[in-house]
Amino acid sequence: MTINIEYETEIELNIPYEDIIKSVINESIDYEKCPYEAEVNVILTDNNEIHQINKEHRAVDSPTDVLSFPMVDYENPSDFEGIEDKSEDYFNPDTGELMLGDIVISVEKVIEQAQQYGHSIKRELAFLVAHSMMHLFGYDHMVPAEAEIMEAKQNEVLNNLGIFR
Repeated sequence: MTINIEYETEIELNIPYEDIIKSVINESIDYEKCPYEAEVNVILTDNNEIHQINKEHRAVDSPTDVLSFPMVDYENPSDFEGIEDKSEDYFNPDTGELMLGDIVISVEKVIEQAQQYGHSIKRELAFLVAHSMMHLFGYDHMVPAEAEIMEAKQNEVLNNLGIFR
């Protein structure tokens, strides 16, 4: 398991953010029954940087809390069947790990939203990682039925870790 975390902002998170991120990623991978060792990259940044990324990749001219860049094209969410047939696309040739994708999180939004929703910074960071991990497994929330499934899964991951609102 490789979890790369890059902290690219001067804004400080005064919590053990690496431990939180790693525990949520590991729990998400176990929860979705990923049969492979996996690789996930996480970048913690600020509103200005995530605004630029959002504008470049989604044509949305504003900052957001989290962006997910899945590396795997699933037939159905968390359907790992046939992935090995595309090993050159999905597996790191150096480690053999499944490259799930990249997560970009605005530290500013983590702090703002924790205050806005009345819960801890730890809970907000963990929620954004769990949410993004579900995207890396192919889930989405564009229609209500899919949103319900995704929300239930990310909440179960957090509950399994004892991270509550």
